[in-house]
Amino acid sequence: MQTEQVKVFQPIGNFDATKSQEFRHLLSQLTQCSTKVVLVDLKDVTFMDSSGLGVLVLAFKNLRAANAKLVICSINEQVRILFELTGMDKVFEIFANQQEFEKSMLSRA
Repeated sequence: MQTEQVKVFQPIGNFDATKSQEFRHLLSQLTQCSTKVVLVDLKDVTFMDSSGLGVLVLAFKNLRAANAKLVICSINEQVRILFELTGMDKVFEIFANQQEFEKSMLSRA
C-alpha cells in the first residue's frame, strides 16, 4: 500500500475532549484526500475517556462511508479495558504496534 494512502495519528497523554477536537479536525481533512487507511497509534496515550472513544467511533463511521478505514495499534491496559467493556474491541481492527500493522498491509497487497 502506498504511504500517502495511510495516515498515522499519534495522540500523546490523555485522549480526551481536547484531543478529540484535534482528531475531528484532522479527520475532516483526511476524508477529502486519497487516504485509504487511518492508523491511530495509541502507544503514548496514558488515559482515554468517553469523548476519545466517541471520536474514534465517529471517525470509523465517517471513514467507512468514504471507502476508507480506521485501524488502531499499541493500546495500553486502560484503553483495552475501555474497549472491552464497550464492545469496541470487536468493532476496531487492533494491532499490537505499527510494525504488525505494516506486516498485515504488506500481506494484503
